[in-house]
Amino acid sequence: MIPLPPPDRYPARFSPHLDRRRFLRNVGLCLALPAMETFLPRRMLGATAASAGGVLTAPAATTASGAPLRTAFLYFPNGAIPDAWWPTTEGKDFELSRTLSPLAKVRDKVQVLGGLDDVSAVGGPDGGGDHARANATFLTGVRIKKTNGADFHNGVSADQMMAQQIGLLTPFRSLELSCDIILNTGGCDTEYACVYQHNLAWSSPTVPLTPEVNPRLLFERLFGAGAPKDRAQNLLMRQQQQRSVLDFIQADTRSLARELSGRDKQKLDEYFSSVRDIEQRIQAAESSRSSRPQPTNDAPDGVPEKYTDYVRLMFDMLHLSFQTDSTRVATFMINGDGSNINFKDIGVNDGHHNLSHHGNKADWMEKVRQIDYWYVQQLAYFLEKMDATKDIDGNTLLHNSQIVYGCGNGDGNRHSHTNLPVLLAGRAGGTLNGGRFVQHGGVPVTNLFLSMMDRVAPNNITRFGDSTGRLANV
Repeated sequence: MIPLPPPDRYPARFSPHLDRRRFLRNVGLCLALPAMETFLPRRMLGATAASAGGVLTAPAATTASGAPLRTAFLYFPNGAIPDAWWPTTEGKDFELSRTLSPLAKVRDKVQVLGGLDDVSAVGGPDGGGDHARANATFLTGVRIKKTNGADFHNGVSADQMMAQQIGLLTPFRSLELSCDIILNTGGCDTEYACVYQHNLAWSSPTVPLTPEVNPRLLFERLFGAGAPKDRAQNLLMRQQQQRSVLDFIQADTRSLARELSGRDKQKLDEYFSSVRDIEQRIQAAESSRSSRPQPTNDAPDGVPEKYTDYVRLMFDMLHLSFQTDSTRVATFMINGDGSNINFKDIGVNDGHHNLSHHGNKADWMEKVRQIDYWYVQQLAYFLEKMDATKDIDGNTLLHNSQIVYGCGNGDGNRHSHTNLPVLLAGRAGGTLNGGRFVQHGGVPVTNLFLSMMDRVAPNNITRFGDSTGRLANV
C-alpha cells in the first residue's frame, strides 16, 4: 500500500470541492471510484443520475437428477454428400447411413434431424459468399452485413444466449474451440469479412468470440500450468495469499467517508458492496475449481502433427471441461466453412472446399464422402468418450448433455442452405428422444436452438434469430 502523508499535511476540513486526487491518496490504492456529487462543481449538483442494478439469478443448468446439463455446438464445414448422409427410413427403425455408420455404438443417443434450414444464409440480393453466411448465421439466425471491413454485423449466437443465463455457475461462462487457422481481419469470401468464416460464437452483433486453437493454451487456461501436483500447489498458494482490496483501505475509507455528503456515502457503500461481491465471486470460482475433479495428466505439448490426433485432442479438452464442470456451454468449430484443408491422413490430398464443388464427378464425390465419414468418426470418438464417463448422478456425461453436430451448408456442391446435415446427440437428462431419424418439414434450425434454450433455463424468449417457434418432437 502506498504510504499516506502525515495528517498535519491536510487542512482540518475539506474545501467545498473535495480533491479527488487527495481522496485516492488517502485510500492508498488505485481503485476506480464511482462519480460522486462531492467531487463535482456545485452548479452540477442539481443534476442527478439514478441507476438500478441487480444480478439475475437464473436457475441452474441441471437435469432432473441434479446433475449439470452440458450443451455443445459442433460445426463441420462445406456440407455433406446427401446420398451418403441421410438414412433411408424414418423413425426408430432407421439404419445408419454410410457417413453416419461410425455412430453405431451411440446410435440410441443420437437423433438425425431432417428438414432444418438456415434461411439467413441464402444469397438473395447479396449474391455470393455462401460459406461466410453459412458459418456466421448457423448459430445466430441473423442475416449478416455484407462487408469485408471492420463494420461487420451479426447477431448473438445460441450458445451465448445460454451462457448469459447460466455462465456464472461455472469458472468459465463458455468455451470456444477450433482446429482451424483463425483470421479476424481482411476479406475472405466474396466481399465478406474473414471474421464471419472464422468465428462461430458471437456475444453481441459486433463481438465474435475467437476460439482457442492451441490445446496447451486451452489446458492451461482451464487448469493452470505445470504438472498436476504443481497446479494444485499453485492454486493453494494463491488462495492463501488472497486478501480483499477493501481490507487494505477500510480504516481510511471510514475516516474519509465522514466528509462526504449523505448521498455520496450511500453511493460509496453501494460501490464497495459491488466490489466485495465481485471479489467473492472470483474467490468462489477459485474455490470451485479446487473442489472439482482435476485431470491427473500433464498439459499437452501443443498442436499434434497428425491432424486426426489434433482434432481428437481438442475433443479430449472439451470432454475434460465438461467432466470437471469448468463450463456447461461450448462451441467447437472443427473447421470454418470454406475450409480447404486436405486429409492426407486418409489418403485424400485434395482440398476439401475444392472437392465439395465436385460437379457430380464420381471420383470427387467419393473423396468428399470419405471426408464426411472422417468427420463423423471424430464425432463418434467424442460421443463414445462422453458415454463412457459416469456423471455425479450415475448416468453418463452424454446422457446429461445436448450436443448439436451440423453445418450451415446442406449440399456443398450447390451451396444450398436447406435440409441441413444436423444431428442432436445426448438425452439432456432424459428429455430428448434418441435413436431416431425425424423429418421436420422445412423449419429454421433456430427452432431447435430455442427448444434447447428451454432445457438450459426456463425463459420467456418467444423468438430467436429467424425462428418460427420451438422445435417439437425432439
